[in-house]
Amino acid sequence: MKSLKKERVSIMVADAIKEIIVTENLKSGDRLYSENQLSKKLEVSRSSIREAVRMLEVTGLVKVYQGKGVFISEPSEVGLPMKRWVIDNIELLREHFEIRLLLEPHAASVAADRATVQDVEVLRNGYQMFCDYVHQGEVLKAIAGDSEFHLKIAAITKNKTLHVLMRTMAKSLNESWIVSLYTPGRLECTVIEHGKVLQAVSEHQADRAAEEMRKHLNNAVKDIKEYIDE
Repeated sequence: MKSLKKERVSIMVADAIKEIIVTENLKSGDRLYSENQLSKKLEVSRSSIREAVRMLEVTGLVKVYQGKGVFISEPSEVGLPMKRWVIDNIELLREHFEIRLLLEPHAASVAADRATVQDVEVLRNGYQMFCDYVHQGEVLKAIAGDSEFHLKIAAITKNKTLHVLMRTMAKSLNESWIVSLYTPGRLECTVIEHGKVLQAVSEHQADRAAEEMRKHLNNAVKDIKEYIDE
């Protein structure tokens, strides 16, 4: 397996662990390698391993037992822990989107005002990569592409403080980002919604960019609420 040092670590480590599970034919109830073993095997830090395992636990692929290790989940359990996590952490999700609704519509507006031709091209390329991942069913990579799209908009504002805040949120609120995009149909809707934000930014329509971003985030909140009410 290739070194992951130059890849986007958080997502690529999770994909690599999934590959290990498949190639080594690990079954439900089998114990996964230890954090230290995975760190050496994939040539990444232990913190990256912890983050990746946390992502896989949220989606239900693995179970973490304190003091015992990480174990492969039963097929019937995959997806269930995620809904349970949403229900148990609904207040965290509410706070997550409350802050994003304060920051990101404004960021989209400023980005629309300040975007250069090169900025728009970078944003468009990132959007296309995100769309490709969604269509290919590469969910974790699509989730990474989603956060990258939002971070690119923050970068276009040329406001370093805003960009740092967004990067911190994307990393520290990792589970919230994952869960919101695992909500049924959300990735496909995000393709459309990101496209509208991109168009507004590329046409330098600041008010429209802010409104499309606000709609995008509110739609995500609405979908999460409907998901837990099912």
